[in-house]
Amino acid sequence: MFALTVMLRTSPWRFLRAVPWGIIPLVGGLFVLVEALDRSGAIRVVSDYLKAEAQRCAPCSAAGAGVLVGVVSNLINNLPAGVIAGTAVQSANVAPEVSSAVLIGIDLGPNLSVTGSLATILWLTALRRDGVHIKARDFLKLGLVVMPPALVLALAALLLAGG
Repeated sequence: MFALTVMLRTSPWRFLRAVPWGIIPLVGGLFVLVEALDRSGAIRVVSDYLKAEAQRCAPCSAAGAGVLVGVVSNLINNLPAGVIAGTAVQSANVAPEVSSAVLIGIDLGPNLSVTGSLATILWLTALRRDGVHIKARDFLKLGLVVMPPALVLALAALLLAGG
């Protein structure tokens, strides 16, 4: 930002006023949630379950994990869901197709609702600032049409390609 203000010969306050400061406590709270889940042992339970399921049937656990992470992203946001899932996948040491499916779920799943992704929240904040208002219900209606088929097709392509 400093380099940009020097190049443009403008005050940094112009850029600092444009930052959606209300999002910072939200992001901090999401990381507190992840830390609480880690300290409670919940992430270890998820990791152990994922490891057992992946050993039983890797393609089944890949598909299930991808869908589950996609849904969970909309409930708690994809930022903490991604940290939780990434930690669980790493400690479970699962097959690449399972970790790839989790990544697909983290990327596509949040497109269902406005709360699914921090990027969506930031975009909607910027749009509102510019006078464009998108209702959560309208976003969800479109998300219900777009996200499930995209998620299922991406997971199917992954599994058909063999991981």
